[in-house]
Amino acid sequence: MEAKVSIIMGSTSDLPVMEKAAAILNEFAVPFEMNALSAHRTPEEVENFAKNLQNRGVEVVIAGAGMAAHLPGVIAAMTPIPVIGVPIKSGLEGMDALLAMVQMPPGIPVATVAINGAVNAGVLAAQILSVGDEELRAKVINYKLSLKKKIVDANKELANVKYDFKTN
Repeated sequence: MEAKVSIIMGSTSDLPVMEKAAAILNEFAVPFEMNALSAHRTPEEVENFAKNLQNRGVEVVIAGAGMAAHLPGVIAAMTPIPVIGVPIKSGLEGMDALLAMVQMPPGIPVATVAINGAVNAGVLAAQILSVGDEELRAKVINYKLSLKKKIVDANKELANVKYDFKTN
């Protein structure tokens, strides 16, 4: 089995956030790999990683980083493969990481999700891959329908919540 998505994080301390992307990809049966490499502490390894993604069959990268958060942008600068950035909450409540990812120069995009938004990164990666995969597209559609069902069911449950002045 060859990885279609590469999940990379600046440190294993990011795993509690990034494992949520892994769980979503696992749910969609999308093969993925996980690595911890730092743009600042292991720059040569990051360069080698980024430049060889295509050769390994990877089609989407999910890169999580906190603080200065250069990892997604450095990878995006060295590969034509789409990079999804996950700003990790640290330092300035994650705003530093968010801004580092969304303020990329023209021509070096990093699709960026919410702070600690690894679930959405996994869903977005699956949506990107589903452009050429009808089976995966059906899984994404069913997943989104399940989200709708959860809200509809939760709204019905609210009918059972009683207050003296509640009208519905």
